[in-house]
Amino acid sequence: MPTAKRLKSSAKTRARDKPRARPTVADLEGESEFAQLAKQHWLKTSKGTAKVKVKSDVLKKEIWDVLEKDAFAYKSLLVLEGLQTLESYLWPGYSEDSSNFHVLLIALLTVVKARERLETWSIFEDRPAEFSSLFSRILSMSLDHSLSLTIRTHLLNFIIFAFQSLDWTSVRKECAPLVSIAIWHNLSSDAKRETKFTQAPQLRKSWKAAGKRYDSADDATKARLRFERAWLYTLTLDFLRLLYEEKTTQENVLYCERFVEFISDLLSQLPTRRYVNTLLQDLHILPALRLSPMFSNDTNALFRDQYALLTHYVHFSIDDQTGAQHSRTEAYDRHCAELGKLQRIALRHFKEKLTVLALSNYASIDRRSDLENLLEVLTDDELISLASFLELRTEYPESAKVILDRHFLMEVLLSTFEKRKTFQETARDLSILPTEESLFDQSLLRTDNYDGSQPLALPKLKLQYLSVGDFLWRALVLYRCESFYGIRKDITDVVRRLRPEARQSGETRFTGSSKMALPISRPSILEVVPPLVGDDKPSAVRAEISLDLRRLGDRLRREWDSLRPDDVVFLIAIDATAQTDATNGSGNSVSEANKLGVIAVRTAEVAQVLDDKGKSIRDPYSYFSDHFKTRSSSRRMQLRLDPKMYKKDMEQMSKGDPDIYERINLIVRRSGRENNFKPVLESIRTLTLSEVPLASWLHENFLGYGDPAGATYKHLPNRASKIDFRDTFLDWQHLVASLPGKTIEPGFEVSSSFGPPYVLESIDKPPEQISSKASKKRRRDAEPPMLAEIETYKVSTYKPQNMGPYPVDSPKLNTVRFTAAQIEAIMSGTQPGLTVVVGPPGTGKTDVATQIINNIYHNFPEQRTLLIAHSNQALNQLFAKIVALDIDERHLLRLGHGEEELDTEGNFSKHGRVESFLEIRGRYLKEVNRLAASMGAPGAHGNSAETAGYFNSVYVQPAWVKFTEIINDNSSSAADIIRAFPFHNFFSDAPSPLFPTEDDRLAVVDVAEGCYRHISKMFSELEDVQPFEILRRDRDKANYLLTNEARIIAMTSTHAAMRRSEIASLGFHYDNVVMEEAAQITEIENFIPLAMQKPKDGQMALQRVVLCGDHYQNSPVIQSLAFRHYANLEQSLFSRLVRLGIPVINLDQQGRARPSIAALYQWRYPNLGNLPHVESLPEFQTANAGFKYDYQFINVPDYKGHGEVEPTPHFIQNLGEAEYAVALYQYMRLLGYPAAKISILTTYAGQRALVKDILAFRCENEAIFGMPKIVTTVDKYQGEQNDYIILSLTRTSRVGYLRDIRRLTVALSRARLGLYIVGRREVFEVCYELRSAFELLLSRPDKLVLSTGEMWPSNRILAEEEGKTAPNEAIMEGVEHLGQFVYEMTVAKVKQLRVEQGLPDEEEIGEARLQPIREEDEVQYVDGASDEEDEEQEEIPQDPIKPEE
Repeated sequence: MPTAKRLKSSAKTRARDKPRARPTVADLEGESEFAQLAKQHWLKTSKGTAKVKVKSDVLKKEIWDVLEKDAFAYKSLLVLEGLQTLESYLWPGYSEDSSNFHVLLIALLTVVKARERLETWSIFEDRPAEFSSLFSRILSMSLDHSLSLTIRTHLLNFIIFAFQSLDWTSVRKECAPLVSIAIWHNLSSDAKRETKFTQAPQLRKSWKAAGKRYDSADDATKARLRFERAWLYTLTLDFLRLLYEEKTTQENVLYCERFVEFISDLLSQLPTRRYVNTLLQDLHILPALRLSPMFSNDTNALFRDQYALLTHYVHFSIDDQTGAQHSRTEAYDRHCAELGKLQRIALRHFKEKLTVLALSNYASIDRRSDLENLLEVLTDDELISLASFLELRTEYPESAKVILDRHFLMEVLLSTFEKRKTFQETARDLSILPTEESLFDQSLLRTDNYDGSQPLALPKLKLQYLSVGDFLWRALVLYRCESFYGIRKDITDVVRRLRPEARQSGETRFTGSSKMALPISRPSILEVVPPLVGDDKPSAVRAEISLDLRRLGDRLRREWDSLRPDDVVFLIAIDATAQTDATNGSGNSVSEANKLGVIAVRTAEVAQVLDDKGKSIRDPYSYFSDHFKTRSSSRRMQLRLDPKMYKKDMEQMSKGDPDIYERINLIVRRSGRENNFKPVLESIRTLTLSEVPLASWLHENFLGYGDPAGATYKHLPNRASKIDFRDTFLDWQHLVASLPGKTIEPGFEVSSSFGPPYVLESIDKPPEQISSKASKKRRRDAEPPMLAEIETYKVSTYKPQNMGPYPVDSPKLNTVRFTAAQIEAIMSGTQPGLTVVVGPPGTGKTDVATQIINNIYHNFPEQRTLLIAHSNQALNQLFAKIVALDIDERHLLRLGHGEEELDTEGNFSKHGRVESFLEIRGRYLKEVNRLAASMGAPGAHGNSAETAGYFNSVYVQPAWVKFTEIINDNSSSAADIIRAFPFHNFFSDAPSPLFPTEDDRLAVVDVAEGCYRHISKMFSELEDVQPFEILRRDRDKANYLLTNEARIIAMTSTHAAMRRSEIASLGFHYDNVVMEEAAQITEIENFIPLAMQKPKDGQMALQRVVLCGDHYQNSPVIQSLAFRHYANLEQSLFSRLVRLGIPVINLDQQGRARPSIAALYQWRYPNLGNLPHVESLPEFQTANAGFKYDYQFINVPDYKGHGEVEPTPHFIQNLGEAEYAVALYQYMRLLGYPAAKISILTTYAGQRALVKDILAFRCENEAIFGMPKIVTTVDKYQGEQNDYIILSLTRTSRVGYLRDIRRLTVALSRARLGLYIVGRREVFEVCYELRSAFELLLSRPDKLVLSTGEMWPSNRILAEEEGKTAPNEAIMEGVEHLGQFVYEMTVAKVKQLRVEQGLPDEEEIGEARLQPIREEDEVQYVDGASDEEDEEQEEIPQDPIKPEE
């Protein structure tokens, strides 16, 4: 095998292969204590359905005591979870009489499932009464002081998870009473409650209703209601007690951290915040936290960070009752009102001591220090009196152990009345350009080792948001953290590769190398532009650095020369002596930056790259070809530095600190697809600071409130009553079949069926009047009023206009016979409002989106549509289908560099469209000259679009007006009309005859009008071209195209995020957004396309939002586990809307795969069926040549004593499976399968690298094999398909991330005709989540069964062989057997080819290329670090921001 990319197995490699502390197959299937217990009690082999009986002694002695002895180690809990203990034993055996240990174990394993991101609450749905009992017991136990804090922390985790899952009705039912208005019984005074009722009168009604419910309840219910309203209050008091305990243990701290997470979660959603915030403020939660010994402890940095986040939510500027976000002016007015109340009380009750406070202006008393000085004159008793007058709590129950002394009361008053920054001001001051401080900040470093055992001080993307501004603030914070995380990883990797060393002189030299970095000398500051008016920092700072490219190859030189203006680079100061000091252990605390020797990191933007002669290198490829012999190896790069940071650096230098810029000695770049963070963060921040509203009809649904169906077209007043569906329906039978349950009434006196096109008009029936008086109570589970039970549509038709005599004038028509579900989606998407389409694999999401766009284009010609997709590939697929429809190409525009990959004849980029307009101009001007000649009109009419317009108005239109007079004369015959037609000569090249030969007057008029429409279109397009003759700059032409001409504008979600401000500033407006692959787009990138225009008259013009996606497949790729799981940054708007219960349209028939293959994933999709063609077409009925089965799972045991290995972290490989997959591919190629019809997929990037390496060695240079269409990971192949898929599951110790069934769904749904999976049977068959698929897979033999002696394509019919032995059946016993079999076939094939070509026999092909590695060979693996293409690692995915096109 080639050695360039090989890393021989060594002790060092084997050391890295140590398994992490997670369960392995041995733990779940071996002789472990829990595994034996499971087999004995709940994983019995018998198929009986006897009721599970839980024995208390088994729970206590054999499970609980073992866990307790092991300190509830997470691995032990994972083993129990993997053994299906919760779903197969604990829950089925639960009853109200179950022991406390039983309840605790259920809570523990529920938390484990939540931490592993596994489906949990569905387990409890079968017995709601028992679940309610269980939940109540968990709440009671959370207050039980006899339980250890460790156990109570687990119970608190259960409650946190429950409050994060309010989309589950059963969970919401249990959680809602805990945060209802009844908790206000615990406020410090009735007066405070009355004040709240005065501020919001509807609260008094809610309070009285709660009181009536309590008064009318029986004793048991009253006890439950008292417990529910006191639970949160009691829990909070216990938390305060722990805060002030003298001896603080790690268990105390962890519990308190979790509690702060819990109350932060409650305050971050309006339904749970509404009453809780008042109670927590009444309990002085923030002052109590700030003054506690735990807060003051230096080791509790996380706790202090959590306090800052909690402060943000407590004081978030929003009306807690209505949810209305306060503007900055309103927030300040409320602050002033509070100060006014303080002044009035001070003047009334403390006139002698607080006169200055009472008479001061607001600005002089809203700073903490000023207010404290004014209040210092009061005695302790007077402070208490002042707090009482202000309705502030002045005492706690004894159990809280909080002493309200002078210090505490002063803190309460100061925190109540000090002025705070709004979230907009916080966002404005947040730097989006990283420095060494922000990159190596402890709060960010904390996320590196996140494993779910501790909370983090991060906002979460949740089911609901307080306001649009709240969502944007969270997104800004999280995207900034995620971006900085990726940047720090890249810089750390570069520095380690460069291996900085200190010379004796103290200088730093780099002994290694990295393609992403170059050593440089200090940058030269070229210009510091003075600040703008009102600013205190320079308006621009320009610098220049020199790059030495002598040691770089041509490819790397091109990469450095390819840096474009506005690309971000990083200037880094590395001091190896600092690294040496850290290694020697000098100092007590060494930062991560010092360990690397990183002194400073400064962000800069590229202005331009110059060669040694000062010539700008704009196109590196043409520069290289033009200057191949004379090109220089030195470059000068001009940069724009961060003015704010430069100012700060200069200030520090003036105080005696060293000059940072003197010490910079390294420049680092990042690949373009990872380096889009700055424009995206700028877009998010701009939106956060603006008052950009969402469309009013979408606002509530976006935040997660109101009627879930409120944004659908049936509930909107601007619903279109009549829609022309043009070519959507193919015939009458299609129309009727597509509208099941609806009444179809033919219109215009037609009683029978007729052909398309069809215009559908909905006939609204008035709702029935309800005689009884409606209740004013708002009931939680009340059904919405029914609309007309049966929708009725009146159907009419029309004759499509004749557009001209040439074939090119004929409209392009849809040929897809859409299913009823697809038609429902198309009808909804054509109407105004929100449409959410769930499209399982192969159900035609793209066709649906295309037809929606087509219908909008023709029905609403004045509207513009924004088309968004996650990737260039998906966008190009969608765009190619749009181009194939009856849509004028001049109205199409594709933004972003991905247009280069678009497989269409036209160029749809901005500049390509401009060129296209100019090409159209040239072509039509020639036609104008020809028309002028045919009409005998003298003059140069085809000189420009302007002269063509004059020609049209002077010659063409008058001639047509004169001709229409003859048409309108009823006495004129068909022959008269033909003779009078003024454009005979012009249309002489049209297919003859131009007019019908029969004497049909109407047909003649139709042809004549079609001819004129052809001419009119020509002049109309020339009129559109005229601005491009006037505009001179390419940029102006491109912007005019975007804002005035294009009606369908396509771009990726990343491009939209990057260019949002630029596009909005042009005055760009649009009416519709259609988003493909919406479930793969992060929520902020879902949001930005909805807000890319400025409001008109305070309202957004947006009328339609169509989201197409599949939340059962992969979610957006997020790099860090902490941001992905804890902060839920992987959430898409699509998946959130589905969770919220927004009505969705489920496409329910797949047309991609054989029904047998589709069955492997149909269990994930309710009612997913098969289109008729996948059952009737020969390719779906015929067997796969050489195989007995159309799909098979093939068990691959250890190969040469090895299963999976991990040469570098998360870079997992399995040589046996890789060899098997390649041998299988070779076998298929020898049978004649086209290479383009075969794809090889792996679940890990490491395995992809290994497979590609083996293919390169065995197949790439062998004509009889060649390379498959693609070798890639499952994640990268989402949205793609091929006829035959070979899939390597890779893992042999545990299931790994494939346990996320979304990934399994993607993996199983890529194949059309054949799917062959290689993996380790015992690993996957025991996985509870994957059981539905693996029961089907493992119902067939797990050794490859071949049907030898035939070539591709086969003539065998699969259905005829079911249950029978295949012809020439052969079973492959393992890797070596298949390898030998393929080798023998290859030798025979080569001999046959030589005989056929008349070539003499030569020495046999080297066996090494045709056989798997020999037994005596040492196992070799691809080194992850050496394979540039495979540096992405699926388990820790890359690219926080999706790549720019």
